[in-house]
Amino acid sequence: MKLATLCYVKKNGRTLMLHRVKKPDDVHEGKWNGLGGKFEPGESPEDCVKREIFEEAGLKIKAPVLKGVLTFPDFAKGEDWYVFVFTASKFTGRLSDSDEGNLAWIKDRDLLHLNLWEGDKFFLPLLKRRGHFSGKFQYRNGRLAKYSVEKY
Repeated sequence: MKLATLCYVKKNGRTLMLHRVKKPDDVHEGKWNGLGGKFEPGESPEDCVKREIFEEAGLKIKAPVLKGVLTFPDFAKGEDWYVFVFTASKFTGRLSDSDEGNLAWIKDRDLLHLNLWEGDKFFLPLLKRRGHFSGKFQYRNGRLAKYSVEKY
């Protein structure tokens, strides 16, 4: 089981996205994702998301907002992934290069037109609403096979 975070940093009607094109053998190769990554021992979801955003983009986010939790059964290498999804609109620092891909500020209205994982199109619109969500996305051979989303 893997625990991870995913954060959508927001600024002036745009979202900071990562085009995953730099890491060899990346399960996300060619996809656009929010920023985030795996927990380190002893981290809370907030600790993890702050560290990951700083490592991947050079930004120090403040007051990240937990929007939901995603479950990906048997996602990669036979492991289940549990992902805490955040948004952040308060940050300091200067954008730096990422070892994992190319960073870009994408207009919010264009997000769903990017090469995303299929399931992202079902939960990204929920980032704008009040409340929380929980989603379960099952992929087979890189394609979305089944999903469910609960809104609270």
